[in-house]
Amino acid sequence: MSNQCAMFVAGAVLLGVTNAFAGSAPPSVGDTYLISRDQYHGFRGSHRIYDRQSEGLVEVKYCGRSYWVRFATVAWTQLEVERQNAVRVEFSRGKGWRPICEHPEQQVTLPDLGIQEDPRIVVQNDGVPVHRVNRFAAIRNSFKTSVEKAARSYHDIKINE
Repeated sequence: MSNQCAMFVAGAVLLGVTNAFAGSAPPSVGDTYLISRDQYHGFRGSHRIYDRQSEGLVEVKYCGRSYWVRFATVAWTQLEVERQNAVRVEFSRGKGWRPICEHPEQQVTLPDLGIQEDPRIVVQNDGVPVHRVNRFAAIRNSFKTSVEKAARSYHDIKINE
């Protein structure tokens, strides 16, 4: 009976790890992630962080080392800590995860990056929300004239000032 229990537990753990990375490529040896764990050290979520610059990423420093992350990743770390989960930088060795930096949420925050938005909004938009300009409103505004500058009628024109 104990072998069945052990197999069941091993299967549940394997399924949990598989589901945690569903929707993205599985981590390969050498990948670095911000990993969130609950009070029982169970996996809660992760965000990949990169060793080199790319479009849409911003440079941050965790424990004195430079990484490139998305704004949503920094916001996510703040939200995970609010949920009372522990977040740390971990490195994949191929046979397990090695923690390399504790408390990244205390080292880089959205205000440090010049962002004043609520972290929930940043995560929801997968970055800093962009205030888009309505094309038709921009065209309409370009044809508007200022009331102070334009005469309303022929009679409003001041001839000899």
